[in-house]
Amino acid sequence: MELAHSLLLNEEAYSHLGEVQKAEFIFEWLRYLEKLLLATNRRDVREKQKTLVEQLLSLLNSSPGPPTRKLLAKNLAILYSIGDTFSVYETIDKCNDLIRSKDDSPSYLPTKLAAVVCLGSLYKKLGRILGNTFTDTVGNILKAMKSAESQGRYEIMLSLQNVLRGLGAAATPCHRDIYKAARSCLTDRSMAVRCAAAKCLLELQNEAIFMWSTDLDSVATLCFKAFEGSNYDVRISVSKLLGTILAKALISKHPGTAASRQSIRRVSLEEVLELLGTGFLRGSSGFLRASGDMLKGTSSVSRDVRVGVTQAYVVFISTLGGAWLEKNFAAFLSHILSLVSQSHPKATQTQIDAVCCRRCVSFILRATIGGLLGEKAQIAAVKDICQAIWKLKKIVDAVLSDGNLETQLGSTDIAASQHMLVCALQELGSLIYSLGTTAAPLLQDSSAGLLDSVISVILHPSTSVRLAAAWCLHCIAVALPSYLTPLLDRCLDRLTVHKSSPEAVTGFSFAVAALLGAVKRCPLGIPHGKGKIIMTLAEDLLCSAAQNSRLSAQRTQAGWLLIAALMTLGPAVVSHHLARVLLLWKCVFPASPKDLETEKSRGDSFTWQVTLEGRAGALCAIKSFVSHCGDLLTEEVIQRLLPPLPCAVDLLTQLSSILKTYGSPLKTPSVVYRQRLYELLILLPPETYEGNLCAVLQELAADLTAPDIQVAASTFLLPSLCHQDDLLILSPVLQETDHRFIEEQLLLGSGVACGSLEYDPYSIFEKDVKGDSVPKPLPPTLSVISSAAKLFGIVCAHVEEAQRILTLEQLLDSIKRTKGARQQVVQLHVVSSVSSFLKYVAGSKGSLGTEEMRRLALTLVMGGLESSNPLLRCAAAEAWARLAQVVDDGTFTAGLAQISFDKLISARDVVTRTGYSLALGSLNRYLGGISSSQHLNSCIGILYALSQDNTSPDVQVSTSCATFFEIHDLCNSTSVSTFRTSCLLGCAVMQDNPNCLVQAQAISCLQQLHMFAPRYVNLSSLVSCLCVNLCSPYLLLRRAVLACLRQLVQREAAEVSEHAVMFAKDRRQEWTPDANIREFGLEGALLTLLDKETDHILCHDIKETLNHMLTSMAVEKLSLWLKLCKDVLAASADFSTVICVDTMQEEEGDKGDDASVLTTRNHEKSHPFTNPRWATRVFAAECVCRIINQCENANIAHFDFALAQDMKKKDSRNDFLVLHLADLIRMAFMAATDHSDQLRLSGLETLLVVIRQFAAIPEPEFPGHVILEQYQANVGAALRPAFTSETPPDVTAKACQVCSAWITSGVVSDLNDLRRVHQLLVSSLTKIQAGKEAVSHLYNESASTMEILAVLKAWAEVYVIAVQRHKNHKQSLKTTTCLEESVRNGSYASDGLLELVYTDLGTLSRLWLAALQDFALLTLPSEFASQLPAEGGAFYTAETSENAKWHYYNSWAHILHATALWLTSTGFVVADPDEGASDLSRPVTPTSMCQSSSSGTTVKSPEDVYTDRFHLILGISVEFLCSLRSDATMESITACLNALQALLDVPWPRSKIGSDQDLGIELLNVLHRVILTRESPSIQLASLEVVRQIICAAQEHVREKRRSAEVDDGAAEKETLPEFGEGKDTGGLVPGKSLVFATLELCVCILVRQLPELNPKLTGSPGVKATKPQMLSEDGSRLVSAALVILSELPAVCSPEGMLYSFTQICKAVYIMFLIDHFSLVDGTQQELDEISLLTAITVFILSASPEVTIIPCLQKRCIEKFKATLQIKDPMVQIKTYQLLHSIFQYPNPAVSYPYIYSLASIIVEKLQEIYKRKPESTTELQIFQESIKVLETLVTVAEEQHRSQLVACLLPILISFLLDQNALGSATSTMRNLHDFALQNLMQIGPQYSSVFKSLMASSPALKARLESAVKGNQESIKVKIPTSKNPGKNSSIQLKTNFL
Repeated sequence: MELAHSLLLNEEAYSHLGEVQKAEFIFEWLRYLEKLLLATNRRDVREKQKTLVEQLLSLLNSSPGPPTRKLLAKNLAILYSIGDTFSVYETIDKCNDLIRSKDDSPSYLPTKLAAVVCLGSLYKKLGRILGNTFTDTVGNILKAMKSAESQGRYEIMLSLQNVLRGLGAAATPCHRDIYKAARSCLTDRSMAVRCAAAKCLLELQNEAIFMWSTDLDSVATLCFKAFEGSNYDVRISVSKLLGTILAKALISKHPGTAASRQSIRRVSLEEVLELLGTGFLRGSSGFLRASGDMLKGTSSVSRDVRVGVTQAYVVFISTLGGAWLEKNFAAFLSHILSLVSQSHPKATQTQIDAVCCRRCVSFILRATIGGLLGEKAQIAAVKDICQAIWKLKKIVDAVLSDGNLETQLGSTDIAASQHMLVCALQELGSLIYSLGTTAAPLLQDSSAGLLDSVISVILHPSTSVRLAAAWCLHCIAVALPSYLTPLLDRCLDRLTVHKSSPEAVTGFSFAVAALLGAVKRCPLGIPHGKGKIIMTLAEDLLCSAAQNSRLSAQRTQAGWLLIAALMTLGPAVVSHHLARVLLLWKCVFPASPKDLETEKSRGDSFTWQVTLEGRAGALCAIKSFVSHCGDLLTEEVIQRLLPPLPCAVDLLTQLSSILKTYGSPLKTPSVVYRQRLYELLILLPPETYEGNLCAVLQELAADLTAPDIQVAASTFLLPSLCHQDDLLILSPVLQETDHRFIEEQLLLGSGVACGSLEYDPYSIFEKDVKGDSVPKPLPPTLSVISSAAKLFGIVCAHVEEAQRILTLEQLLDSIKRTKGARQQVVQLHVVSSVSSFLKYVAGSKGSLGTEEMRRLALTLVMGGLESSNPLLRCAAAEAWARLAQVVDDGTFTAGLAQISFDKLISARDVVTRTGYSLALGSLNRYLGGISSSQHLNSCIGILYALSQDNTSPDVQVSTSCATFFEIHDLCNSTSVSTFRTSCLLGCAVMQDNPNCLVQAQAISCLQQLHMFAPRYVNLSSLVSCLCVNLCSPYLLLRRAVLACLRQLVQREAAEVSEHAVMFAKDRRQEWTPDANIREFGLEGALLTLLDKETDHILCHDIKETLNHMLTSMAVEKLSLWLKLCKDVLAASADFSTVICVDTMQEEEGDKGDDASVLTTRNHEKSHPFTNPRWATRVFAAECVCRIINQCENANIAHFDFALAQDMKKKDSRNDFLVLHLADLIRMAFMAATDHSDQLRLSGLETLLVVIRQFAAIPEPEFPGHVILEQYQANVGAALRPAFTSETPPDVTAKACQVCSAWITSGVVSDLNDLRRVHQLLVSSLTKIQAGKEAVSHLYNESASTMEILAVLKAWAEVYVIAVQRHKNHKQSLKTTTCLEESVRNGSYASDGLLELVYTDLGTLSRLWLAALQDFALLTLPSEFASQLPAEGGAFYTAETSENAKWHYYNSWAHILHATALWLTSTGFVVADPDEGASDLSRPVTPTSMCQSSSSGTTVKSPEDVYTDRFHLILGISVEFLCSLRSDATMESITACLNALQALLDVPWPRSKIGSDQDLGIELLNVLHRVILTRESPSIQLASLEVVRQIICAAQEHVREKRRSAEVDDGAAEKETLPEFGEGKDTGGLVPGKSLVFATLELCVCILVRQLPELNPKLTGSPGVKATKPQMLSEDGSRLVSAALVILSELPAVCSPEGMLYSFTQICKAVYIMFLIDHFSLVDGTQQELDEISLLTAITVFILSASPEVTIIPCLQKRCIEKFKATLQIKDPMVQIKTYQLLHSIFQYPNPAVSYPYIYSLASIIVEKLQEIYKRKPESTTELQIFQESIKVLETLVTVAEEQHRSQLVACLLPILISFLLDQNALGSATSTMRNLHDFALQNLMQIGPQYSSVFKSLMASSPALKARLESAVKGNQESIKVKIPTSKNPGKNSSIQLKTNFL
């Protein structure tokens, strides 16, 4: 393929290729040429233009395919636009000639098509340059169209579109001709031609005025006809055409003279809407025909026309825009609702029609109001909708006020108005849902009467309206959680009062159920007591149902509906009512089969209706219980659930006979009953109904093959059983689209209704997938099939194999017995069920059974693979693969694959080929078994053949492509580069395909290639493709684009962004998408898209993409990102709410000016974001926080104002976050003061991050001040709204956190300024003092707990900081030199903060203690649950304890620290003056801890109160620290340790710890665990500080005991006083009972962790590589120092008799090991001294320490190693000292100490002596070394055992003798040698007599030694004579003579 990369076609290389390779080669060359032409010099192009044109034109005759001809045409156009145009006319003529050719053979068709495409491309690119040639060309093309095939008509329409685009107004002469041709094509039988015609007409209407003036009606009628029998693509294209033309007709200013303007009639809005309405109501038929149909009673409007017109409405309004809609909203709403009004009864004459029309109307309203209007306009729209509801309500009231009930219910006014009301209510709900809490002012506006209007229609006679009103209330509650409880109360009251009205019972029960369904989506919940009220009411309704037959059915339904909805509140609520629910469940079914038989024999149709309704409701309630309360499904509960089940199944089996008896009224109730039972059984474990499995299976088989089911429910039954990829390929109607809501009705066929809420009222409380859209349950007849198919899979897997075989045979027989369409229905149900069965067995790893089972399953599945229904083929292919998966046999799998191959080779029909190619793909997907080499070639060959099959539809080609790419994953053996090239070519072909699915697949394939081979994917072209499709009308394509972008930006965010901007700039003229990449970059385009998109998957991908881009680029593109966020937040900021930032007088001057920054910028230039939604603004606020976090990890200048300014001056391109602080504050302020609660939370979080990051940055211009100080007015203004009474608790809680951060940040030094924010906390404190009794009843009690604890935590943080500052200030006062100045500068602020808190400290302390007691109770293990207070704690209720726990976990640590500091400040001595005078409504303080309420009057002594408080704090701390969870924050651990430090700072708690040794030991063990599990130095230091305090407490206790013993009168003399301390009784340290031992463990742990080389087991193990010890870090030094300080304190805790001596030895050992390892780190001149010092220390340690310590192996080994290492050192002084020290050690009396050193070092010393012997000492130093080593050897002789001594002497003597000199040598010897001689001789004289036997034997055996010795002795005697001629003591000589004469 590289040979194709040239300007001219490489014809030589081309000629050597095969046919397929030639096509690939040409395509690759054309792709390359397109890029090359744009980059090549014009001159070079012109030089080769002629040849190039010839080559390109020659390709026209080579039958080019669609992608090739498109590229060919594009290259020709580019070539002429760059080069000369003189030959272009020849080219046009040649193309025209090719088109005129009479050759109609299929082989010539591609040439004609290529010529048509080339003409279109040339005119598009060159336009008017081509002069008047277009008339001939257009005439020629139109003439050719008359005889063209569909493919030709398609290309001609697109070509004419290009001609029109290129020529513009110049093409006017041809407009009418083109219009006529396009009109005929717009109703063509080929859908692709219709799409192309619509595009052509859309281009034509830009210049052809007649289309939207004189011919407007005919164009509209034509479009209505085009919708008939259309597909989705046609509806998209034609609706765009129709909507655009109608919009243009309405708003265009007609050109021309005055006369011509008068002749053209202006079109009014009413006329345009009437035109669209005609299409919606009457379709494409004329008026007369429509009237005739109406008279006959037949419908003339097909669903596809209605859906198409619906889309046209949306295009029409979207084209006119949001501003137009805002102005004309009333007229628009009136018209749209009238489409389902009484004036057009035809549209809603049947329920099916009514449901479909309602969907269309809802879609129009949602797409326009929800998609085009900003939030303010939406609020206005809500008011208009409310007015419409009021008007409709008045009509109903007027009808109901006269006449009897029968006439009322049958009234056409009511029947027709119901659909208008349903649409209005659903849109109202959706609007408020999307507005969220920004809709709060709307509900507070009494003039709108929103809630009243909705609640008033709950009593409407129509069930649909009642359900729609209930759903609307659900949406209001989710959007505005503060209205949930009031609405619930209101509905419950109405339900109680109007129990005698059937409409009220059903309507308000629907409303209550819908509101209960909203609870799980409102985090703040509802009060717990509501559950009891609802349960009581439900019971009352069920019990009173039988009292009034007129209300029986309604009350029964309402009762069970309320219970089922109640279950969604979860185990915390349901557990209190479970017993009553189970009792009702038990009572609703007969107790035995006999009772059921009795039931059958009595009653009538009505009673059975009520009975079935009740039992179906009970089944639904239990299903809801199982779904939502899984935690309550204990074995006991399951046993209580089981008894009614057999009876329920019995009733199921007898339903058919009951139905025969009582007739059709029971048909729907019986189907509903079946469905409910099936749904419940699906959820229950099959073991629970084991005895009824066979009966259930028989019923399921009967349901699936029932003779009365006429509708194939494929569109809802199969998607869950098929793979998503297969669904997309096989059935375009199942693709996710923006129009899915209305397109769904086309899937089911004309005889089946769409899903609607009235089909299953119980779905109103279930969570819908999309959240805001109303639930759409299908009719029961369809739903029951779906449930039956699913249950069949479960039941069939659990019955006996014989039963399975029998059932499958019955199903096969059923298929065979039926014929035609009926057979397909049965087959569909059966294959679905079998697929479900195989899927279940595969998922549960079960077994299929015998060969017979395989055969039956295979027969069923193969039948499906060859079905004409594409969905059935899809399900069968899935089952095919599942079958292989279940059987799990390689041979069987290979057999299935071979069957597929054979069928694909032999079959000629499209259906079979598609089915078996899908089967192959599924096999590969689930098993990968066909990837073996023998199958791979077959797969690829067959797929290639499929892709070449021209008879198959386009979808089949894409199927082949998709399967091909799946197989590609497994293909590792083929040539990778060739395969890669083919993949890239394939992707290029697929990208050019007009089908959106194929384009999406191409993008996905390129995404995969980029993942694994990024350098082979052209990023620039890929990004260009993504940008083009970013705003595609196809949801599927947009999803693929964003999924790909999300992956790309993770690695190459900057490159992707640059490519996108470059592309947008290059394609400025021809590309005008909605996303403005050119101005705002890809980031801005994605933010805009995020605001418009409603698809959840797409929005998630956009957010992820933006997050990745922000992570990669926010620091480099700081200004851009901040501007984008600011624009989003400011675009819809309601500045009227923040006119004045702060009203305090002090905020004038600079502060006031800065505040105005936030309020005066609303007149800036227009923003790129128009009215962004609150969700987009929340995301922007979150982005600001992420930007700050990213900058935190970047340049320090981002948080240093002075440095940032300097760097900015040096290079203006530098950009730092601190320079944008004003913008950050402004954004946080705008978000924090918004109407949206979610945005307020995000704004407060942003403000919190800003305060934490920027609080300490100094202001360079004002020394002593910080940069944030100027924004204090803004911070106060942002916080104040969060403390109003109507603010939700979560917002107030977050604001409290910000308050405490602001106060403690130290930004504000002036107390008066600080007092403003402080006052907000004071107001909150006042609010919460009433405790849980005075909480708001809008939310769950746990929400109040959250708010109270947030306030207490904030106060705790402030108090902790205040105390710390006060302490620091006092210390600075002690050290400062200028006391006066210090007081003036700092005392006011530091003491002032404490003063601010001190005012409320009495109240706070009680509340803190109460909160801590609550926390202590909540953290008790579950086995102590019975001991907890029945009414709960101070701030939580017993029922909401689980929810409250989380809030306590978030707050307790800071409260604990603050409480400890407060107790420390009181010293535990002064009683609290306010004790007992608590402001709590139920005073809870630790004075009442561990007492029951009955003994509450008991008053404790102060000592007991202090003890309880002490144990409370200590208990919470120990419980937390001893079981640290993984999610425990460092902040909590630090606060807990600081609390313990504070507690032990005062004497009284220390005395409690000191006197209770077990408590101290436990605390030490816990701290040891903390040190082991947390690596943070700060936490370890804090832990050591607590350890030190514990040891101090123990010392104080020992001293106190000694002192008391001294002053005791009865004591003996001082000398005989008893000693105190550890070891006194035990004589040692007992592990587990010794405080000293626990401390030693902890300290050694610290030392070994910081100095790992201290642990010989670690450093000496074979797997650990010895490394040079490293210097300690600063933190490490602190830790070691702290540990050593603690060790030094320990002796004071021990008794003298105890382990004090041993402990001293341990300290010495640790010290010595420390010396050994760390003296080796010292280098340089001090080396010698250090070694000597170290060895001396070691020797002293060995000689003085207890042998018990010194003989520890690891320690001994380290010492010996040190001596060995030192003996190798060359330094003589070190060697001398080493020998001297070893001399001392060898002489040590205890052999256990000295012998290991002797064994290890003696041989080394002997070796050293032998070295000296060989080289002879030459200096005094060497002589000294020799002498010391000989002394050591002599010592060895002395201490050696008797049996070894002779060997040592025999070793020593030869060495000494060798240094002796004879008489001759002695005279000439140097002084060193003489001294050596004397030393050796002297030693010999001493050793010889001592060991004479050894001496004699050595002399006898070695004559040489004997001779040397004698000669030396004689020489020595002679020298003595010379020196001393006259001896005064001659006896001395004789004695020498005697001693030396050994022979």
